[in-house]
Amino acid sequence: MRTLAFTLALLATPVTAETISEEIARTGLGPTEARLAALTSPTNEDLFALAGLRFLGGIEQALQLRWQTGVKADWSELPILRLPIPENPNAIPFHAADFTALIRNLDADMEASREALAKLGDKPFALPIRIADLWFDINANGTREPGEGLADVTGMALGGGRMLGVQVQDPVITFDTADAAWLSAYTHFLSGFASTALAYDPEPAIQRVLDSSKAIYALWGDTPPNNAMDMMFGRQVDRAAMVLQALSNTPDKALAQDAYGHFLSMIQENRRFWALVALETDNTGEWVPNDKQVSGLGLTMPPGTGDRWQAVLADAEKLLKGEVLIPHWRFGAEAGINLKKAFDNPPPVDLITWIQGEGLLPYAEKGPQMSGQAWRDFEDFVQGDAMLFAVFLN
Repeated sequence: MRTLAFTLALLATPVTAETISEEIARTGLGPTEARLAALTSPTNEDLFALAGLRFLGGIEQALQLRWQTGVKADWSELPILRLPIPENPNAIPFHAADFTALIRNLDADMEASREALAKLGDKPFALPIRIADLWFDINANGTREPGEGLADVTGMALGGGRMLGVQVQDPVITFDTADAAWLSAYTHFLSGFASTALAYDPEPAIQRVLDSSKAIYALWGDTPPNNAMDMMFGRQVDRAAMVLQALSNTPDKALAQDAYGHFLSMIQENRRFWALVALETDNTGEWVPNDKQVSGLGLTMPPGTGDRWQAVLADAEKLLKGEVLIPHWRFGAEAGINLKKAFDNPPPVDLITWIQGEGLLPYAEKGPQMSGQAWRDFEDFVQGDAMLFAVFLN
């Protein structure tokens, strides 16, 4: 009887439902995204989680391709390609088409994220996510392994902890309506990057350098080089050659316009984010806090950070719209380069004529120059951590 009573008591006790955060920790980004995408009546929290998982899934697939092909984290010029990941001892050769696939897939995932955010709109929600529950299945084996945590890959310590005011043990962030605007802004940034990269059709240039490097190394034979120049600079020189050869192409006008639209949308969504953050009165697990809140990550956010960053973005918006001009050392104090004209009729990049000035004359005009004072003020305000804050604040 005692056993029967105990069994009935267990059956009567409600089972605690698994949170989305716990589900991600258990199954990973992809399976959780698939379940949420199949819901016929998703909650507001479900929609934000779906958008966030698609955003992170875009990064995950890029990391998986990098792991499969052994692309190292020394591509410091490009987002995502610079993130540290575990080494694959059995990597397959990297081909130029892999880069194109990586960029196209990333852009598709950002678009899918925005679709979920569009359904969510400005509806209220609160979604607690334990940062330690987030991980990337880098080697695509379905199991979390060392080096695959979000903090391991993206450096949540933010520059080795330079921005951390208080060390938060096991942080939990409660994402809310404002954070949906932050996420939207970031998707536009990555889509703008993708469209810019694809506009210059980099695949032939990448393959050309890969082929030439292979031929160069074939010349080595069995005799080691008599210096360490290739070991120190070979990969960097190859990357520079890929970039410069690709930039020498005449870019696709439609893709340039697409990038332009994304960069403007990024600024608009970032502005919306700060407007929503300013209205918040709670102080629970904040992602990016207002002046009266505390960061759930323990970040030091000086009062006025939002206003200073908005000033930087306002300058960027004026630059994109051609309201202020980019100074050039040959064009004097009364003229500069109209960036909007460059997006409207994008040029190939010719460093010689650009430095000399001739190649930029079609985009030069008289008018006010961008001073860059807002950025310098921001640098002074955050005491040397401007780039780290820029990456975080978007």
